[in-house]
Amino acid sequence: MRLPVPASTAPALHAEWTKTRTIASTGWLLLAAIALTVAVGTAAAADTNCPAGLVCQVDPAKVSLTGIDLGQAVVAMVAVLAISNEYSTGMIRITLSAMPRRTVVLAAKAAVLSGLALAAGTIAVLASVLAGRLILSGHGFTPVHGYELLSLGHSPVLRAAAGSVLYLALIALLSLGVATAVRDSAVAIGIVLGLLYLFPIVANVVGNAHWHRHLEQIGPMTAGLAIQATTGLTSLPISPWAGLGVLGAWAAAALLAGGLVLRLRDA
Repeated sequence: MRLPVPASTAPALHAEWTKTRTIASTGWLLLAAIALTVAVGTAAAADTNCPAGLVCQVDPAKVSLTGIDLGQAVVAMVAVLAISNEYSTGMIRITLSAMPRRTVVLAAKAAVLSGLALAAGTIAVLASVLAGRLILSGHGFTPVHGYELLSLGHSPVLRAAAGSVLYLALIALLSLGVATAVRDSAVAIGIVLGLLYLFPIVANVVGNAHWHRHLEQIGPMTAGLAIQATTGLTSLPISPWAGLGVLGAWAAAALLAGGLVLRLRDA
């Protein structure tokens, strides 16, 4: 059954979709995100081997999905530019004049961006898993060595794949929230990339094992990417779905902050 879209929301969704699809950079950046994700995942799979007679402590699904680590940066750029470009050109005033309910505008942007991230993420993840299946099976990761061939019919692999797609959508929402709050594309991208990549760097520098684990549990990237793990789950700093929940909390907080700034400050 098709759920009805509130009358006040439909025009905002249509307007945001029209703006998004008519900006050439959006399509090119999404294609770049897909290509980068698949290329890095393929390279990681090609560089991973399990020699005969050895027990390899490698998670094939996580190796195949390595490209998400870099592809997310491009998805973040798409989300940041979706709102910061309107501020830089002054178009945001026209948008808010046509749709005075600012929270509806932000919700429409979030819906369109998350939809695009889900679509691009699905393509990238499916291609990465397929590449991993084809490449890793020739590098010793076979049933003979105790590894099942990568398949979405295997529930842990399906969870890792679906979770990676959701991860990219949450990264888009986090980036949109930050960009709405700070309004400047360079600053917003710097903040988002800092949140994503600085936590694992700081965690690796910290010598205390307790704080290292705690930083991995609260970092949006380290926690969120736990969803990709299919082996050694007991050794993870946080469980897969709980980790994705941490990223969801970061995204919700960013959108809340962005929504408040959008309502309280002049365009």
